[in-house]
Parts: sequence; structure tokens; C-alpha cells
Amino acid sequence: MTIVRLGYVAMSMHLQNASPSQTMTFSAFQKISDQEAAIRKLERIALSNLENTHRLLKHNASHDIHFYRLTSRLIPLANHEELPDWNYMKPLKEKLLEIGEFVKKQNMRIDFHPDHFVVLNTSKVDVFKNSIKTLKMHYLLLKGMKIDPYHRCVLHVGGNYNDTEKSLEKFVDNWMDVPRSIQKMILLENDDTSFTLDDTLYLCEKLGIPLVFDYHHHLAHHTNEQWEENWERIMATWKDSPLPIKMHISSPKSEAEFRHHSDYVDVNMFFNFLKEIQGTVPEIHCMIEAKKKDEALFHLIQEIKGRADIEIIDGSSFYLK
Repeated sequence: MTIVRLGYVAMSMHLQNASPSQTMTFSAFQKISDQEAAIRKLERIALSNLENTHRLLKHNASHDIHFYRLTSRLIPLANHEELPDWNYMKPLKEKLLEIGEFVKKQNMRIDFHPDHFVVLNTSKVDVFKNSIKTLKMHYLLLKGMKIDPYHRCVLHVGGNYNDTEKSLEKFVDNWMDVPRSIQKMILLENDDTSFTLDDTLYLCEKLGIPLVFDYHHHLAHHTNEQWEENWERIMATWKDSPLPIKMHISSPKSEAEFRHHSDYVDVNMFFNFLKEIQGTVPEIHCMIEAKKKDEALFHLIQEIKGRADIEIIDGSSFYLK
């Protein structure tokens, strides 16, 4: 049997006043005449985001949720070009350690999915440098929690620039300039407009990067619709990872807005995927990318409970029979 564990992204629909993504614009920062006071305010916001992250993790533990994506917006204005000397990690040290200890005690899988401006196949030097700086921040946050950063950061391939082959080769070229510690952190996923499963597999196999299969993206954008033919290759990209294979699950908002994520996950669509991979892996972690966040997870597990082809383990996990 295959164990399926469900996770969700960043925000809770159930916890009140628990945003882990509170921010401050640079224009607001500049309006504070005392820069030291402005820096302290940024640090208070970052600490508040971490406090709310800890609350979310406790919420997850109380509902048997073992898989969670941290927001990449924990530290407002981190790596801003006008704040080159700000050591944003120092005031967060104790709280990061506390969060990391909780995560390990609960045996919870956490990871990141940096924003779209992290582009590794860019030809622009400044964009590449800023992408590496942002990835380093994710690395430092995980190290600050004493969580092994290995395979904890999902990226899209990047820009297509109207030439798929050249864009893929640019990724390969730029990969040689990515620090080894950052390389080991990265996972790649197929997207819904630029790089298909086949494109992404090419990079993952060539560079030894695990592939996070996004089923909804594949349905929206593919050259070969039969993803099942590539499932063994997808699994093989995970052969050296200490973590179970991971995929993304979401559902179209509508037929007209197929690429947009729905509030919830279509249980039949999900099981169309699961029935194909049943028994091929001992465990798979499925990140729900739905608008209703944890509510979408609770809704999905309730629908799943009535099925004859599963056996419930806990609040977010089940066996595929």
C-alpha cells in the first residue's frame, strides 16, 4: 500500500490574526527618519511572522497535518538593495531554533516555494545575483531552524523567452554558477505555460534535481498528455533524496479559467492521479495548492473518508489500498 500525506500552503483559513506574511514597503520604511528605528520595526514584523508561523505549525500538529509550505515572505525587505548591511538573521535566531525544534519533535515536513522573481535561467546578471541572494535567505532560514536544507525549495524553471531549447540550456549554463549548498536545496516543477513535464524532466535528469510533478499544470500545458509514461523517470529523480517523493495537487477554477486554482481540490481528479501511482512508491506527499488553504485540506480528507479504496491513518494521511 502507498501512504498519502496531504499538506497546504502558508496561510490558515481557521486561525485568526495569524498571517506569517506581514510586510512593510520600502517607501514606508523611508518615511521613518531614524533608520535604526525603521530597522527595529522590520525586525518586529519578521518576529511576528515567525510567531504566527509557530502558531500555524501548532495548529497543524493539532490536526495531524505533517506537511506544510512556509511562506517566503517571512522577512520584509530582506536583501533589499538599500539595506545591504542589515543582518536580519541575528534577531530571529532564538525563534528560528524554537520553530525548528517543534518541527523535528512533530516529525513535520516543511519547505519553501520562492516567488516568481527567482529565475535561474535568466541572461541578466543582476536578476541572477538577486535570485541567488533570495535562495540564500531561504537556506539561512532553514539552517537557523537546524533543518537540513536538502531538497526543501521548489522552483519553476524560469522564463521561456520564446525559445524553449535555448532557455533550458541557459538553465544548465547558469546552474554551474549556483553555489553547491544552494543546488542541493532545489527541486524543480513543471509549469502551466512555459516548461512541460518533458522539458523539466530533461533538466532534472541532466543535473540530478528531483522533479515535483504538478498534475494540474500538466493537464494545462503538455506536449505528451500521457504523464504515466514518464512516472518511472519522475520517481528516479528522487532516488538520492532523503525525503519521500512530492507532488502538487490543485484543480481548475473553471473550464474557461483552467489554469487558475480553484478554492478546493476535485477529489475525482486527485484520485485519477493516485490510482495510476498506487503501489509504485511507499509514500507520497501531496501539497494542496488551493485558495482555501487548510480548509481545502479538511474538505478533501472528509470526501476521501467515504471511499472504499482507502484506509484513513489520521487527519491528513491515508493508505491507498
